[in-house]
Amino acid sequence: MPFMMIAIDGPAGAGKGTLARQLAHIYHLAHLDTGLLYRAVALKMSEGKEDLSDKDAALKIASGLKPADLKSPLLRDEEVGNIASQISTIPEVREVLLIFQRDFAKTIFPSKQGVILDGRDIGLVVLPEAPCKIYVTASPEIRAMRRLKELHEKGISGIYEAVLEDIKVRDARDETRKISPLRVADDAFILDTSELGIDEMVEKACLFVDSKYPKTSGLTSLSKE
Repeated sequence: MPFMMIAIDGPAGAGKGTLARQLAHIYHLAHLDTGLLYRAVALKMSEGKEDLSDKDAALKIASGLKPADLKSPLLRDEEVGNIASQISTIPEVREVLLIFQRDFAKTIFPSKQGVILDGRDIGLVVLPEAPCKIYVTASPEIRAMRRLKELHEKGISGIYEAVLEDIKVRDARDETRKISPLRVADDAFILDTSELGIDEMVEKACLFVDSKYPKTSGLTSLSKE
C-alpha cells in the first residue's frame, strides 16, 4: 500500500481541487480528481447523444473508462458538470467508479510517496481507512463568487444569482442523494476557506497532514519554494 493516503472532500467551489493539486506537488503524491470520472461519463453521454436517463448506457460508459479519458479539456465545461451531477446519483455507476478509485489508491506509483484523492465521498466511502482526511468547505455565496470569476476569466458571461442558485441546487443534490451523500467524516479536519487565500489554505492543510505524517513535512517544502 502507498505510504501516504490523503482523502479530500467538500462541495463544489470550496477549493478542494486546488488544495489537492498543491498537496500532491508538495508531498509528491499521485493525484486523482474523482469528479473527473463522472464528468468523463457525462461527456461521453453528451457526445454520443445518449438519453441522460439511460442507466444502462451510463453504466456501459463508466465500465469502459480509461485514464486517458480524464485528459479532455472539455471535462471542465459547465454543462458537462451539470450532467455529471445527475449521473453521480446512479447507484450502479457509482459502484463501478468506486472500483476505479480504490484501484488507483492501491497503486504504487514510482517516485511518489502515496496518493491523494478529492471528491465528495472519499473519506467516508472510497477511503474510509485513510489516516488523513480533510473536508474543505466555504459559504455558498463565496463559492458562487469564485465560480463567476472563473467563468469571466474564460470569457463566459454569467449572472451571480444564477450561479449561486446552481451551486445551491448541486449542494442539495449531493447532500440528499440516497447513495454516498456528501457528509463530513468524524475524523476529518474541517477547513473553511471562505476567508482564506490559497497560501493560507495550503499552510493550514500542511499543518494537519504533518500531524498525521510527522516524517514528511510539507511546511518545510513550502519554505523552500
